[in-house]
Amino acid sequence: MFESPTAEAMLRLGVDAGFQAVLVEPDESRLQGTPRAHGDRVVHDLAAAELDESTDVVLSDHHRAEIGTVLKETLAARTRWIGTLGKPAIEGPHVAMLRELGVPDEQIARVHRPIGLNIGARTPAEIAIATLAGLIADRNGRPGGFAF
Repeated sequence: MFESPTAEAMLRLGVDAGFQAVLVEPDESRLQGTPRAHGDRVVHDLAAAELDESTDVVLSDHHRAEIGTVLKETLAARTRWIGTLGKPAIEGPHVAMLRELGVPDEQIARVHRPIGLNIGARTPAEIAIATLAGLIADRNGRPGGFAF
């Protein structure tokens, strides 16, 4: 969700990891070129992304004004997993945005932040790898990390 360097890395790696990667970017002027490699799709609204109970949603830009509306729609779609990038020490702006839209706290709590495995990721590619690894671990009922 949302064009960014991290989203680009997730799109590239996600398909190879077995995900159907779909970029939802409401603002067409932010797109950095299409078509994208590996057969992933670019859509401009959530309806076109066809969210369902098997969908994982990652917001890769936590500074966008439309986060609240997008997350409210995503929560209503009953997606499997929802997360947004951000620093763990700071409450994400999505919390206030969702409260302002009347979303109950138990629904807001479904939005994971921070996301991904704690590997000290810094670059967009590292963040994408950590996020995808976390999603794979969660889908497989595993904690991630080195515990087996």
